Amino acid sequence: MQQIINFILRYKNFILYIFLMIVSLGFTIQSHSYHQSRFFNSSSWVAGNIYETSFGITSYFNLDKENRDLVEENERLRLLLFNKKESIPSELDSTQLTYTITSGQIIKNSYALPRNYITINKGEKDSVKPDMGVITSKGILGIVENTSNNFATVQSILNENSNINAKLKNTDNFGSLTWDARTYNVVQLVDIPRLVPLVIGDTIVTGGMSSIFPENIPIGTIKKFDLNDSKSFWNIEVSLFNDMTNIKNVYIVSNADREEIIELQEETESND
Repeated sequence: MQQIINFILRYKNFILYIFLMIVSLGFTIQSHSYHQSRFFNSSSWVAGNIYETSFGITSYFNLDKENRDLVEENERLRLLLFNKKESIPSELDSTQLTYTITSGQIIKNSYALPRNYITINKGEKDSVKPDMGVITSKGILGIVENTSNNFATVQSILNENSNINAKLKNTDNFGSLTWDARTYNVVQLVDIPRLVPLVIGDTIVTGGMSSIFPENIPIGTIKKFDLNDSKSFWNIEVSLFNDMTNIKNVYIVSNADREEIIELQEETESND
């Protein structure tokens, strides 16, 4: 307390000057409309900048929550999209749908090896099983290969063992999507007959012959093409929509009819 008193006594002239200046400014602002207007405009500008800065800081720290909300909304929209041919109940009862969607995040991603794998933070407790498709908001990513209770590994489309049914968009011309282990942003589409007309920039999507991915999931665009050694089929280079080096959020796609389809196919093949 004594230190405060000593400080006031030491700087009494300066404190008195500041006090009188504030009082005089107050009288001036109250008695002149012009000064009053300038004061309030200035105070509004200061307050506005403070509020804007505060909002920016708050928004920054809320980005993670907003991002999760967007992922959940996308999950719902994709659920509607993949099941658009069906009569969808308002509650989205998963037992009545062909495809269900689970959102997740990548915790490890490789793209520079001949056989690349991705690890995601969803596993058996989230009903994730092997042979489920994994996509992003831009296109396909790979297929679940192994699962633990909390995690799963995904065989990336950047894997020399990858083989996914794909087609030219808006056609029924199917082929196999593979990877030659050369470039992380380009894959290959083979087995498209030479009679099929191609154009650079045409879109490639998933085909309807797969029990893993819904039809028409984006993959990429035709970069270049030429005939194979037999001159009967096209070798097509496909530029991926996904940036395989920079992916975080994913969606795991489950086909409720897959087991029934596989069982029927195996039964048919065993009777041949």
